[in-house]
Amino acid sequence: MNSTPHIDRLPLVTILVVCLLSFGGVVAVRGIGGFENLELAVYDWFMRANLSAKKADPRIVIVEITEADIQELGRWPLTDEVAARLLERLLAGRPRVVGFDIFRDIRVPPGTTRLNRLLRKHRQIIGVMKFGDGGVAPPPVLVGTDQVGFNDVVVDPGGIVRRGLLYLDDGKKVAAAISLQLAQRYLATKGIFPRPDAKNPNCLRLGATTFCPFEADDGGYVKADARGYQYLLDFGGSRGPFSSCTLKELLSGNLDPEKFKDKIVLVGVTAPSVKDLFYTPYSRGIVGGGRQSVSGVVMHARMVSQLLRLGFGESRPIRTLNNLQELGWMLFWSLVGGVIGFRLRSPGFFSIYAAGGCLLLGLVAYVAFDAGWWIPVVPPVAGFLVSAAMVTAYMSNQEKQSRAVLMHLFSRHVSPEVAASIWRQRDQFLTGDGRPRSRKMTVTVLFSDLKGFTSISEKLSPQALIDWLNSYMEAMADLVMQYGGVVDDYAGDGIKANFGVPLPRDRAEEIGDDARRAVACALAMGKKMEELNRRWRETGLPTGRGRVGICTGPVVAGAVGSPKRLKYTTVGDTVNSAARLESYRRDDLDENSCWRILIGDSTRKYLDEGYRLRFVGKVRVKGKQQAIAIYQVLGRGSDESDDRL
Repeated sequence: MNSTPHIDRLPLVTILVVCLLSFGGVVAVRGIGGFENLELAVYDWFMRANLSAKKADPRIVIVEITEADIQELGRWPLTDEVAARLLERLLAGRPRVVGFDIFRDIRVPPGTTRLNRLLRKHRQIIGVMKFGDGGVAPPPVLVGTDQVGFNDVVVDPGGIVRRGLLYLDDGKKVAAAISLQLAQRYLATKGIFPRPDAKNPNCLRLGATTFCPFEADDGGYVKADARGYQYLLDFGGSRGPFSSCTLKELLSGNLDPEKFKDKIVLVGVTAPSVKDLFYTPYSRGIVGGGRQSVSGVVMHARMVSQLLRLGFGESRPIRTLNNLQELGWMLFWSLVGGVIGFRLRSPGFFSIYAAGGCLLLGLVAYVAFDAGWWIPVVPPVAGFLVSAAMVTAYMSNQEKQSRAVLMHLFSRHVSPEVAASIWRQRDQFLTGDGRPRSRKMTVTVLFSDLKGFTSISEKLSPQALIDWLNSYMEAMADLVMQYGGVVDDYAGDGIKANFGVPLPRDRAEEIGDDARRAVACALAMGKKMEELNRRWRETGLPTGRGRVGICTGPVVAGAVGSPKRLKYTTVGDTVNSAARLESYRRDDLDENSCWRILIGDSTRKYLDEGYRLRFVGKVRVKGKQQAIAIYQVLGRGSDESDDRL
C-alpha cells in the first residue's frame, strides 16, 4: 500500500520526460536553423498586420528620379550640372538636411566645379558611399568630411530587408549610415545627439531611447551575419507613400518651396532600369497598389523615419528575448502541450485543442509584437504540438491498456452500467501501471455451491455435464450482475460474488444497500434454481439443490496474478466467514427446499422487517475463534415461492 503514491506518479513522470524530449528536439532543430524561414515569415506577417504602424513620416520628402525623368534627360547618370541645379532648387526651400543617394565618385561634366562648390558650401548636404563589396568612394570633394554616409543595406536570404545599419567598420575606419547622418542632423536641432548608454556603453542612446546592437541569434534568426551596428527595422513609416516629387517637377520651378522647409529631403532613383530595388516584409502582401518592391531611396527614408521616432521617444526599438528567456518560453509551451495531451487523452479532439492552442500562442505573440517585443512563435508551436501529440498518443495507449484490463476483469461479470461507471471513475480506481488499485473496503460477499454435485457428475456424460453446469452458472451469474454484484470466481459448481466492488462505497446507506441486494440476489437465485429443476425434470436431467452463505464486512480488494492473467478478487476474514456460512452443516438441508441461505449478523443488521429470518444459533464456525450469530433467510413478505425455500 505504501508504494501506491509512487506508482501514481509514474504517468506524470513519463509525461514530463516526453515534454522534455519534445523541448530538446525543438531546441536542436532551432539550433540548426530549421525554423528560421518560417519564423521570419511569421515576423513579416506580424509586421504587415501591426496595428501600431503609423502613416508615412511627414518630416521626410523624397525627390524621385523616375524612368520618365531619365528618358527626358536622354542619359544616365545625371551630369554634375543637373545635380547642381537639383540641389540649388532644394536649398532654396531651406530643408534641414539633404541626403543625395546617388553615387558621385567620378566627375560627370559639365558642371563639376559648380557641384563641388555647392557641396563644400552647404554642410547640410550628405553624399553617399558604398562600404562593402569592393566599395564605392564618396564624392571626392567630401572625402574626410562628416558629410558622407554609406548606403549599404543588409539583405536576408530570400532577398528581404529586415535590418538596418548604423555603423560599419573594417578594423581601420568606421563609417556611419546615411540614414543615421540625416537623422542625427535633424535631431541635433532639438538638442538630441547619439551617445553611449550610461548603463551599457556598448549600446547606443538616441534621445530617450536605448537600443543595443542586433545579435546573431536574436528573434527568429540563427547565426545571422551581425557585423556592424545593426538594428531591427519596424517599417513604421510604411502606411502609405512619403511626400515626394519628381526631378522634372522640381526643375520646372513650379513647386512651392515651402514643401521642403525644415524637412529631411532624400534624392534618389526610383526608375526600374537602375535596379536599385529591395524587398521588405510588406512585399509578401499587396502594399501600395501592388508594388512588391521599394527603391533604395524609399528604404533609407524608412530607416530615417524610425531613427527619428526613436530619438523623439515616439516609438521603441523592437526588443527580443535573451537565450534563457527563449528557452523558458519554448519549455513552457512544450509543457502546456503535455498538459493538454494529459487532460485531452482522446485523439478525436486533438485537432480542435491543437488549433486552439496554436491560435492562443499566436495571439499572445502578436500582442507582444504590437507592444514592441518579437518573441518566437514557430519553435514553441512545434514544441506544443509535438508534446500534445505524443502525450495524447501515450495517454490514449495507456487508456486502451487500462480499458483492456478493466474489461478483462469486469466486462463479463458486471452490468454495462457498472462497467461504464468504473470507466468514468478510472482515475481513482486504477494505479499508474494500469492495474486496479488495491484498497480496503466494506463489501458483502456471497458464496453459493451445489449439494451432491459429485453424484450428479457420475450420472452424465462429460459434454452433458458441462452443458448442465453451464446452464446453471450462466443463469446464476446473470442474476448476480442484475442485482449489481460482481462475479469474483467460479470453482467447480461454486460461485463467489461481491457486492460493493470495485468502486468504493463507504457510507452506511451504501453498505446497507449492498447487503440487501446480495440477499435479494440469493432469493432470486433460489427461484431460478426451482425453474431450472422444472426444466431439467422435463428433459430427464438431474435436479440440483444449493447453499448460499453471505457475510458483510471489511475486505481487501485488488488484482492478483501476473500481468498476462489478472483476476480481481477480495480477500480477508469476511470472505472466509461467507465461505464458512455456505458450507455450515452442508448436508443439513430441508428435503422440501432446493435452496438454503445463511447470513451472518453483520448482514442481518442491514435488512428491514420485510425479510423473514430464522435464527439458527450462535455457533463457532470452522476457522473462527469467536462464535457468530447465524440466520437463515426464509423469504421476503408473503411470497409463497419464498416459503418453499
